[in-house]
Amino acid sequence: METATQRDPPTDAELLSVPASSERIAGDGVDLHVVTAGDPEDPPVVLLHGFPDFWYGWREQVPALVDAGYRVVAPDQRGYNLSDAPEAVRDYRIDRLVADAAAVVRSTGRESAHVVGHDWGAMVAWSLALRRPSLVDRLGIVNVPHPTVFGRTLRSNPRQILRSTYAFGMQLPRLPEWALSRNDGDLLASTLESTARPGTFSAAELRRYRAAWDHPGVVRGMVNWYRAAGRYGIRPPVDRVEPSTLVVWGEEDDALVPEMAGESVEFCVDGRLERFPNASHWVHLERPDTVSDLLVDHLDAAGD
Repeated sequence: METATQRDPPTDAELLSVPASSERIAGDGVDLHVVTAGDPEDPPVVLLHGFPDFWYGWREQVPALVDAGYRVVAPDQRGYNLSDAPEAVRDYRIDRLVADAAAVVRSTGRESAHVVGHDWGAMVAWSLALRRPSLVDRLGIVNVPHPTVFGRTLRSNPRQILRSTYAFGMQLPRLPEWALSRNDGDLLASTLESTARPGTFSAAELRRYRAAWDHPGVVRGMVNWYRAAGRYGIRPPVDRVEPSTLVVWGEEDDALVPEMAGESVEFCVDGRLERFPNASHWVHLERPDTVSDLLVDHLDAAGD
């Protein structure tokens, strides 16, 4: 039987097919671990992962973006993998998460960057574009709705309420951490596999995820994202998204009803939606070449 010490290191930037490095930067009162790749002189792209992911969730997109002439910065967001994981729920309020993302943008040495997010990372990306639009050149969103659309749908759509039951369970004290941590993170691993198309996550990749979840405080930190959203909300100060936005959506998403994708684009000054009828919440891993090409085309258009 494999032991924890036999797992592949989840922080090793050499896991990528392009040269990359790991470093730490200052976030909003926390230190963040980031993986960077590409020429520092190239236009920066910040990639924000979601639950229960870490920087490695962008393993398919990083090489494609570097090859297309971009400098990629992929952080572990607070509470994940090698980044700091504060204990207090209030430290995971959306304004703190946005401040971390802003710090990552500033770490590039530029006044702004392209920002792409998936899952919770996409919610942070939406929120950064709504709260600090001057920091975002172009926005890429993978399978998470605009925060206003999500809030409205969660209040009114029984199908979405049912799909969000797991998130309501995250509000309980201690129980989520116990359930997600037991048996070497089996529930988290099965969540990845059950919400994706068969074969999306290899055995080697799941070992890296298990190692990332095993760091002290990480499971609590991941759960606290949900607790903070429940207690403090994620409502943005404005609804209209100014940066040009690409929304990529796998329609076989177990957690989110697909009609929210189109409704989200309606809040964008310049929005475009690309649907994948036969892909899941993990569309960027299931259709990596197509999604990467869409992102590159969207970001390249900034120079037209």
